[in-house]
Amino acid sequence: MKVNIQPLADRVLVEPLEAETKTVSGIIIPDNAKEKPQKAIVVAVGKGTKDNPMTVKVGHTVLYGKYSGTELKYAGKDYLIMSEKDILAIV
Repeated sequence: MKVNIQPLADRVLVEPLEAETKTVSGIIIPDNAKEKPQKAIVVAVGKGTKDNPMTVKVGHTVLYGKYSGTELKYAGKDYLIMSEKDILAIV
């Protein structure tokens, strides 16, 4: 899970988890009806700012806003880089 990208200040690099393919009751969700995933694993974190130290750590599973972050592709994988304030919760 080591990536050679170091986010700056209060930025966080996350790897989105796959979208659910089946509901709790067992209904299979077709590709065109899948929601954009909002759960990810933290891959790298910045050092924070002097007023706002970082709360999340590498390896945490987090929930983030639906339209948060900037998408990027690195070494064949999809990532999002976002400000820590865009993260809603640690799961």
